[in-house]
Amino acid sequence: MKYDSELNIAIEAVKKACSLCITVQSSLVSEETMIKKDKSPVTVADFGVQAIICHELKKAFPNDPIVAEEDSADLKTEEGKALSQKVFEYASKVLPELKEEEIHATIDSGDYDGGPEGRFWTLDPIDGTKGFLRGQAIRCCSCAC
Repeated sequence: MKYDSELNIAIEAVKKACSLCITVQSSLVSEETMIKKDKSPVTVADFGVQAIICHELKKAFPNDPIVAEEDSADLKTEEGKALSQKVFEYASKVLPELKEEEIHATIDSGDYDGGPEGRFWTLDPIDGTKGFLRGQAIRCCSCAC
């Protein structure tokens, strides 16, 4: 198959991200959730999943851009400090080599706008954050883990 390497790396990245989701969902508290400007919720798991998958994809395919849903701007505000610490706490269990600011940079590596040419990855860290908050089945990265 033409994209065997890409598929294998993506699957391994999603497995790592799902372990974070399961851990977060089992202990999620309201301080680990923020409401974005568009009124949608975002959790520590959304940011952590994006950090893990972007990190793994960039490590394997450094020239491939990524279109992803989250950015770290809200984590860098005074109100976002506590959430940023939680993102780092969870993500560093999977990516122990990264410092907090590197986690932010990794989240922000998903800032590509997309386009009609070339290859790029697309990522919605948790498909169905509201369901995730209700404790429903995790649909991390559009898979069914």
